[in-house]
Amino acid sequence: MSQLSVENLDVYYGAVHALKGVSVHAEAGEIVTLIGANGAGKTTLLRTISGLVPAKSGRVMFEGRDITRVPAHEIVALGLSQSPEGRMVFANLSVEDNLEMGAYIRKDKAGIREDRDAMYQLFPRLLERRKQLSGTLSGGEQQMLAIARALMSRPRVVLLDEPSLGIAPLLVRDIFKNIVEINRRGVTVLLVEQNAHMALSIARRGYVLETGKVVLEDEAAKLAANDEVRKAYLGG
Repeated sequence: MSQLSVENLDVYYGAVHALKGVSVHAEAGEIVTLIGANGAGKTTLLRTISGLVPAKSGRVMFEGRDITRVPAHEIVALGLSQSPEGRMVFANLSVEDNLEMGAYIRKDKAGIREDRDAMYQLFPRLLERRKQLSGTLSGGEQQMLAIARALMSRPRVVLLDEPSLGIAPLLVRDIFKNIVEINRRGVTVLLVEQNAHMALSIARRGYVLETGKVVLEDEAAKLAANDEVRKAYLGG
Protein backbone atom coordinates (compact mmCIF):
# COMPACT_ATOMS: atom_id res chain seq x y z
CA MET A 1 0.00 0.00 0.00
CA SER A 2 1.41 3.39 -1.01
CA GLN A 3 1.69 6.12 1.61
CA LEU A 4 -0.20 8.47 -0.74
CA SER A 5 -2.19 7.40 -3.76
CA VAL A 6 -4.51 9.20 -6.14
CA GLU A 7 -6.85 6.91 -8.07
CA ASN A 8 -8.70 7.89 -11.27
CA LEU A 9 -9.24 11.47 -10.14
CA ASP A 10 -11.60 13.71 -12.11
CA VAL A 11 -11.79 17.39 -11.22
CA TYR A 12 -13.80 20.17 -12.88
CA TYR A 13 -13.65 23.95 -12.68
CA GLY A 14 -17.17 24.71 -13.83
CA ALA A 15 -17.36 23.22 -17.34
CA VAL A 16 -13.58 22.80 -17.60
CA HIS A 17 -12.39 19.21 -17.09
CA ALA A 18 -9.11 20.01 -15.27
CA LEU A 19 -8.04 16.48 -14.24
CA LYS A 20 -9.03 13.47 -16.33
CA GLY A 21 -8.69 10.12 -14.60
CA VAL A 22 -5.37 10.98 -12.94
CA SER A 23 -3.60 8.27 -10.91
CA VAL A 24 -0.31 8.87 -9.09
CA HIS A 25 1.29 7.44 -5.96
CA ALA A 26 4.16 8.11 -3.57
CA GLU A 27 5.81 5.50 -1.39
CA ALA A 28 7.08 6.39 2.10
CA GLY A 29 10.45 8.13 1.86
CA GLU A 30 10.28 9.01 -1.85
CA ILE A 31 10.64 12.27 -3.68
CA VAL A 32 8.15 12.12 -6.56
CA THR A 33 7.94 14.96 -9.06
CA LEU A 34 5.15 16.11 -11.38
CA ILE A 35 6.27 17.96 -14.48
CA GLY A 36 4.28 19.51 -17.30
CA ALA A 37 3.45 22.79 -19.00
CA ASN A 38 1.44 25.57 -17.37
CA GLY A 39 -2.21 24.54 -17.29
CA ALA A 40 -1.43 20.81 -17.30
CA GLY A 41 -3.23 20.31 -13.97
CA LYS A 42 -0.28 19.98 -11.58
CA THR A 43 -1.40 22.61 -9.06
CA THR A 44 -5.00 21.41 -9.29
CA LEU A 45 -3.82 17.91 -8.38
CA LEU A 46 -1.97 19.15 -5.28
CA ARG A 47 -4.90 21.32 -4.21
CA THR A 48 -7.27 18.37 -4.61
CA ILE A 49 -5.02 16.13 -2.51
CA SER A 50 -4.93 18.89 0.15
CA GLY A 51 -8.74 19.13 0.26
CA LEU A 52 -8.87 22.63 -1.22
CA VAL A 53 -10.51 21.59 -4.51
CA PRO A 54 -13.32 19.00 -4.59
CA ALA A 55 -13.01 15.89 -6.77
CA LYS A 56 -15.89 14.94 -9.06
CA SER A 57 -14.87 11.27 -8.96
CA GLY A 58 -11.95 9.05 -8.01
CA ARG A 59 -10.28 9.09 -4.62
CA VAL A 60 -7.25 10.17 -2.62
CA MET A 61 -5.85 7.65 -0.13
CA PHE A 62 -3.38 8.63 2.60
CA GLU A 63 -1.83 5.87 4.72
CA GLY A 64 -4.78 3.58 4.05
CA ARG A 65 -7.46 6.20 4.72
CA ASP A 66 -9.76 7.74 2.12
CA ILE A 67 -9.28 11.53 2.49
CA THR A 68 -11.13 12.57 -0.69
CA ARG A 69 -13.91 14.34 1.23
CA VAL A 70 -11.94 15.25 4.36
CA PRO A 71 -11.72 19.03 5.09
CA ALA A 72 -8.34 20.64 4.43
CA HIS A 73 -7.51 21.43 8.08
CA GLU A 74 -8.20 17.81 9.07
CA ILE A 75 -5.89 16.59 6.29
CA VAL A 76 -3.10 18.71 7.81
CA ALA A 77 -3.82 17.16 11.21
CA LEU A 78 -3.53 13.68 9.66
CA GLY A 79 0.05 14.42 8.56
CA LEU A 80 -0.09 15.92 5.06
CA SER A 81 0.71 19.58 4.41
CA GLN A 82 1.34 21.85 1.44
CA SER A 83 3.64 24.73 0.54
CA PRO A 84 1.49 26.55 -2.04
CA GLU A 85 2.36 28.04 -5.40
CA GLY A 86 3.11 31.75 -4.98
CA ARG A 87 4.30 31.14 -1.40
CA MET A 88 1.32 32.91 0.22
CA VAL A 89 3.14 33.90 3.38
CA PHE A 90 1.23 36.09 5.83
CA ALA A 91 2.86 39.34 4.72
CA ASN A 92 1.91 41.42 7.78
CA LEU A 93 3.18 38.81 10.26
CA SER A 94 6.79 38.23 11.24
CA VAL A 95 8.76 35.20 10.10
CA GLU A 96 8.40 33.73 13.60
CA ASP A 97 4.62 34.28 13.62
CA ASN A 98 4.32 32.59 10.21
CA LEU A 99 6.08 29.54 11.61
CA GLU A 100 3.75 29.55 14.62
CA MET A 101 0.80 29.62 12.21
CA GLY A 102 2.17 26.49 10.57
CA ALA A 103 1.86 24.74 13.94
CA TYR A 104 -1.69 25.94 14.65
CA ILE A 105 -3.07 22.40 15.01
CA ARG A 106 -0.48 21.50 17.67
CA LYS A 107 -0.63 22.03 21.43
CA ASP A 108 2.87 20.80 22.40
CA LYS A 109 4.63 24.11 23.08
CA ALA A 110 8.04 22.56 23.76
CA GLY A 111 7.83 20.52 20.54
CA ILE A 112 6.79 23.60 18.55
CA ARG A 113 9.82 25.53 19.88
CA GLU A 114 12.07 22.58 19.04
CA ASP A 115 10.71 22.38 15.48
CA ARG A 116 10.99 26.15 15.02
CA ASP A 117 14.66 25.95 16.02
CA ALA A 118 15.11 23.04 13.58
CA MET A 119 13.65 25.22 10.80
CA TYR A 120 16.12 27.98 11.66
CA GLN A 121 18.93 25.43 11.36
CA LEU A 122 17.61 24.23 8.02
CA PHE A 123 17.04 27.79 6.74
CA PRO A 124 19.58 30.08 8.51
CA ARG A 125 18.30 33.14 6.63
CA LEU A 126 14.99 32.80 8.46
CA LEU A 127 16.79 32.98 11.80
CA GLU A 128 18.49 36.23 10.72
CA ARG A 129 15.07 37.65 9.76
CA ARG A 130 12.87 36.05 12.40
CA LYS A 131 11.41 39.37 13.65
CA GLN A 132 11.05 40.84 10.15
CA LEU A 133 7.65 41.18 8.46
CA SER A 134 7.35 38.38 5.91
CA GLY A 135 6.16 40.74 3.19
CA THR A 136 9.58 42.44 3.24
CA LEU A 137 11.53 39.22 2.50
CA SER A 138 12.94 38.40 -0.93
CA GLY A 139 11.10 35.85 -3.07
CA GLY A 140 13.60 33.14 -2.17
CA GLU A 141 13.33 33.87 1.54
CA GLN A 142 9.55 33.80 1.33
CA GLN A 143 9.81 30.40 -0.38
CA MET A 144 12.00 29.10 2.43
CA LEU A 145 9.44 30.40 4.91
CA ALA A 146 6.52 28.77 3.05
CA ILE A 147 8.29 25.39 3.12
CA ALA A 148 9.30 25.79 6.77
CA ARG A 149 5.74 26.79 7.70
CA ALA A 150 4.40 23.65 5.99
CA LEU A 151 6.85 21.52 8.00
CA MET A 152 5.77 23.03 11.33
CA SER A 153 2.72 20.73 11.43
CA ARG A 154 5.16 17.76 11.45
CA PRO A 155 3.84 16.22 8.22
CA ARG A 156 4.84 12.77 7.01
CA VAL A 157 4.08 13.90 3.44
CA VAL A 158 4.66 17.42 2.16
CA LEU A 159 3.39 18.80 -1.16
CA LEU A 160 5.65 21.46 -2.68
CA ASP A 161 4.15 23.58 -5.46
CA GLU A 162 6.69 25.36 -7.71
CA PRO A 163 9.37 26.07 -5.08
CA SER A 164 11.77 27.61 -7.64
CA LEU A 165 9.26 29.93 -9.32
CA GLY A 166 10.51 33.52 -9.54
CA ILE A 167 13.63 32.90 -7.44
CA ALA A 168 17.25 33.87 -8.10
CA PRO A 169 19.24 30.88 -9.46
CA LEU A 170 21.65 30.80 -6.48
CA LEU A 171 18.76 30.42 -4.05
CA VAL A 172 17.12 27.75 -6.23
CA ARG A 173 20.12 25.49 -5.58
CA ASP A 174 19.83 26.12 -1.83
CA ILE A 175 16.13 25.32 -1.82
CA PHE A 176 16.65 22.05 -3.68
CA LYS A 177 19.38 21.06 -1.21
CA ASN A 178 16.89 21.77 1.56
CA ILE A 179 14.24 19.59 -0.12
CA VAL A 180 16.72 16.70 -0.24
CA GLU A 181 17.54 17.26 3.43
CA ILE A 182 13.84 17.36 4.40
CA ASN A 183 13.37 14.06 2.60
CA ARG A 184 16.48 12.60 4.29
CA ARG A 185 14.81 13.39 7.63
CA GLY A 186 11.97 11.06 6.73
CA VAL A 187 9.38 13.26 5.00
CA THR A 188 7.91 12.02 1.72
CA VAL A 189 7.87 14.80 -0.92
CA LEU A 190 5.47 15.29 -3.83
CA LEU A 191 7.05 18.05 -5.89
CA VAL A 192 5.48 20.15 -8.65
CA GLU A 193 8.25 22.02 -10.40
CA GLN A 194 8.71 24.00 -13.63
CA ASN A 195 12.48 23.44 -13.47
CA ALA A 196 12.32 19.87 -14.75
CA HIS A 197 16.12 19.48 -14.75
CA MET A 198 16.37 20.18 -11.02
CA ALA A 199 13.24 18.22 -10.14
CA LEU A 200 14.33 15.07 -11.97
CA SER A 201 17.84 15.34 -10.51
CA ILE A 202 16.54 14.92 -6.93
CA ALA A 203 13.42 12.78 -7.47
CA ARG A 204 13.22 9.00 -7.44
CA ARG A 205 10.22 8.84 -9.79
CA GLY A 206 8.25 11.26 -11.89
CA TYR A 207 5.02 11.81 -13.79
CA VAL A 208 4.43 13.98 -16.85
CA LEU A 209 1.04 15.68 -17.02
CA GLU A 210 -0.45 17.09 -20.21
CA THR A 211 -3.87 18.75 -20.38
CA GLY A 212 -5.10 17.06 -17.22
CA LYS A 213 -3.82 13.55 -17.97
CA VAL A 214 -0.78 11.54 -16.90
CA VAL A 215 0.99 10.74 -20.16
CA LEU A 216 4.24 9.28 -18.77
CA GLU A 217 5.36 7.69 -15.52
CA ASP A 218 8.88 6.37 -14.87
CA GLU A 219 11.98 6.55 -12.74
CA ALA A 220 13.30 10.10 -12.73
CA ALA A 221 16.57 9.16 -14.44
CA LYS A 222 14.67 7.46 -17.26
CA LEU A 223 12.37 10.44 -17.73
CA ALA A 224 15.42 12.74 -17.87
CA ALA A 225 16.85 10.52 -20.64
CA ASN A 226 13.57 10.25 -22.57
CA ASP A 227 13.81 12.08 -25.92
CA GLU A 228 10.24 13.41 -25.81
CA VAL A 229 10.65 14.70 -22.26
CA ARG A 230 14.00 16.27 -23.15
CA LYS A 231 12.50 18.09 -26.15
CA ALA A 232 9.40 19.28 -24.31
CA TYR A 233 10.73 20.12 -20.84
CA LEU A 234 14.53 19.98 -20.75
CA GLY A 235 15.42 22.22 -23.66
CA GLY A 236 16.34 19.43 -26.06
